[in-house]
Formats: sequence, C-alpha cells, structure tokens
Amino acid sequence: MTASKQKILIVDDDANIAELISLYLNKECYDTKIVGDGEAALSAFDSYRPDLILLDLMLPGIDGYQVCREIRQKSQTPIIMLSAKGEVFDKVLGLELGADDYMEKPFDSKELVARVKAVLRRYHPQGESEISIGPDEKIVEYPDLVINLTNYSVIYQGQQLEMPPKELELLYFLASSPNRVFTREQLLDQIWGYEYIGDTRTVDVHIKRIREKIHDNENWRISTIWGIGYKFETLQRQ
Repeated sequence: MTASKQKILIVDDDANIAELISLYLNKECYDTKIVGDGEAALSAFDSYRPDLILLDLMLPGIDGYQVCREIRQKSQTPIIMLSAKGEVFDKVLGLELGADDYMEKPFDSKELVARVKAVLRRYHPQGESEISIGPDEKIVEYPDLVINLTNYSVIYQGQQLEMPPKELELLYFLASSPNRVFTREQLLDQIWGYEYIGDTRTVDVHIKRIREKIHDNENWRISTIWGIGYKFETLQRQ
C-alpha cells in the first residue's frame, strides 16, 4: 500500500501558469488542484484540505492577501505567495500575514519545486513527523516554554501553540544558544538558507509574530540588540 500523495492547492487566475505549475508538481508525484479566484480558494481549502497552498496575490474578487489572512485565522497550512510585485513592502506584508515564502513572477519552475519541497520538509503535520526519543531529540526547555524541533511543537505556559515552521525554527535556534547575539544576516542564513534571496526585514517580521504569541518571562526574553540583531536572553533572578 503506497502512501497518499501530498496535496497542493494552486490559486492563480492565469490558467496557463496554473497548468504549468501543476504539470511540474505532478511530475514530482504531488496531487494538485487548481482554482482561479479567492472565493474558490477558500472553498477548496475546506474541501480539498491541501498540505500546501501556492497563492497568487492578484486575484479577482478576494485578493491573495485576504485569502491568506482568512486561512491563517483557522490553519497553519504552509502558504507560498506568488506575485509579479517585487517590492520589499509587498513581501513584508505577505510574510506579516502569515506566508511561509514569497516568489516573484516570472519564476524558474525548478526553483518553485525546490521551495515547495523545502517548505513541506519543515512542516510536520501531527502524527507524520519522525518520533525520536532519547539523546537525538531536539528540545530546549525553559520555565513556561518547551520548544521541540523533532516534532515541531511549542508548549507555552502549559498550552500547545500553533506556530508556523519558520517561526518555530527561529525560536528554537535562538533559544538553543541563550545569551548569544545573532545578526539578522546570520539568522537569515541559518533559518532560510544561503540560497534564500530575501530582505533581512524578513527576520524582524518573524520575531514580531513570535512575540505576539510568546511574551517576556521573568526568567527569559527575546531581546533586540539595536542595529545588530537578536538574542534569547536568560535573566538572573535576584
């Protein structure tokens, strides 16, 4: 019995581009579904239950930003935004709304497939991750905070948090080297990879989103080192 294929929802009003994307993804053994507008995307999200969404921003009716906003209210399913808009503002806005990656059109099909694979590797739906118990398990623990990179989970104040893969990886990386300062460039390289062509403000956006979910503790906090970067600071109690 073969494992079920991972499902990718392609949202683009340009049928030619959508079909081309679908063709390349089908060759990589992904199952795909194409819709051409925002309303259809929201409906298909509920019925198709994709593992990842490729979301064009310029859609008729409900635009891609609004689609992303509405999906993020109920799910952490990975979203890669596709757009002809290449301005930093557009990229930052997309990331602030919860996108996991952003690609400018026109794009190379091989790069798109590579990014899809990379995002899906980082996203471990519950029950599908490799369970590792023992010294190989990647966990950091602090009072009120447990970050587990093995099964991509965060427990904060006794409750499990919904946190996208990039946010979790960034938090884990900082927390696993307490009191060490990392520049934005170092964090971009470590979390997104040297091949990622992005702006260092991507790091700021993700730190902001982490802080919205996890607040400073009397024992630790995420500190901004102005003009340099960030550190996970442990606090000495008097």
